[in-house]
Amino acid sequence: MATRDFRARAAAAAGDTALHRKLDAASLRFLDKRARVFAALPDADARRDRARAVKAHAIATLDTLLPELERRFTANGGIVHWARDGAAACAIVLDIAARAGVRLVVKGKSMVSEEIGLNACLEAAGIEAVETDLGEYIVQLAGEPPSHIITPAIHLSQDDVAALFTARLGEPLHSTAEALTAAARRLLRAKFRAAGMGVTGVNFASAESGTLVVVENEGNGRMALTLPRVHVALMGIEKLVARDEDFAPMLELLPRSATGQTLTSYVSLVTGPRRNDEIDGPEAVHLVLLDNGRTRLLADPIMREALYCLRCGACLNACPVYRRIGGHAYGYAYSGPIGAVIAPALLGIERVPDLPFASTLCGACRDVCPVRIDIPRLLLAWRARIAAAVPRAWGERLLVRGWRWIAWSPRLYRALTPIVRAGSALVARIPALARLAPPLAAWRRGRELPRAAPRSFHERWRDRRHGTDPDAP
Repeated sequence: MATRDFRARAAAAAGDTALHRKLDAASLRFLDKRARVFAALPDADARRDRARAVKAHAIATLDTLLPELERRFTANGGIVHWARDGAAACAIVLDIAARAGVRLVVKGKSMVSEEIGLNACLEAAGIEAVETDLGEYIVQLAGEPPSHIITPAIHLSQDDVAALFTARLGEPLHSTAEALTAAARRLLRAKFRAAGMGVTGVNFASAESGTLVVVENEGNGRMALTLPRVHVALMGIEKLVARDEDFAPMLELLPRSATGQTLTSYVSLVTGPRRNDEIDGPEAVHLVLLDNGRTRLLADPIMREALYCLRCGACLNACPVYRRIGGHAYGYAYSGPIGAVIAPALLGIERVPDLPFASTLCGACRDVCPVRIDIPRLLLAWRARIAAAVPRAWGERLLVRGWRWIAWSPRLYRALTPIVRAGSALVARIPALARLAPPLAAWRRGRELPRAAPRSFHERWRDRRHGTDPDAP
């Protein structure tokens, strides 16, 4: 999906009221569940502070923790690979598959695999890749990328899924949710039995013991990392924590923030391949550690905070912009507020110059973030960098400079207020006049321009202080 077409995709989605209903229904439900489980969590704020401290320490000491993870994981019998970028990561996975003679890969949920475009690489090499998370499987059938970090098919209704299953799997159009799930389960069970490789993501990894943690709710992740003879775990280097005990604050907060659960249904701890005295598990476990721009974030003292992200998706649910345009508008694996912060670092601002501006800066994302990432601050920092690096239209530059001049001068601001008020009243009576000012015309295409108030706040405040405000109670 092209990343530079954000404005066109966002404009199309902004007019899709059916999409808005689906996004609101799911996002607000998750936010409500999140609020309830956090309200019931003792010392929730202190736990969030602890989790942030754990991530801050790990990110600050990645240079020592990553070699320790490699040493411990290797001692456990695993094999560690380092990937500078997405192409290198895909090449590593393809090489592992070729050496093992793999023709079918089953995949647990992995945002890193979406980030690097792994499915396309596997398919180009003649290897079948099957998503086994139900939401991921649905969007794979639809030929679409995920539209949410946690709920990939959030943009589809049950009727949409029923129609898709009818077209692709032959299931009756009016199938119930239970019947649709059962149909997917039947097909995926056969894929699990036949697959030679399972690919999963990694939620957390401990440098102390070399243990990987994979959390999920459907059991597909555990099957992907135990049934095939080869398990490949894809992990961004920021997923590391220093000690095993650091898993506790992460596991307290991630499911609560993501789905409103106290704990996910499955928490798998991976410590290497099957031992000689064990009857199940993979014969080989490979850990692919991905940079792909993360070290640029690490080297940036302002943006480094973005590496604390747990990928819970709470900021997407809370974001009024995301709930009006959905994840596909962003054109990248990571969408919503955190995606607008991460994408410029991983892709370059020249490819996504509009994403940091896709925010009201209301702060809802910061409020729900389990590790308190100050996303609005980071977005403002990106905006400043983009304004300095990316040429803007002369009209936009003139408008911003004019507004800055007016905002810095209270006397000028007050002098111009009656003129703006009169112009607002005139446009309200003759809407066609808005076309004379192109920026105003573009703004009005998607929203109503409110008429200026008959009196400013300063005027009302002055009158109230003198007891002459006619609107005072």
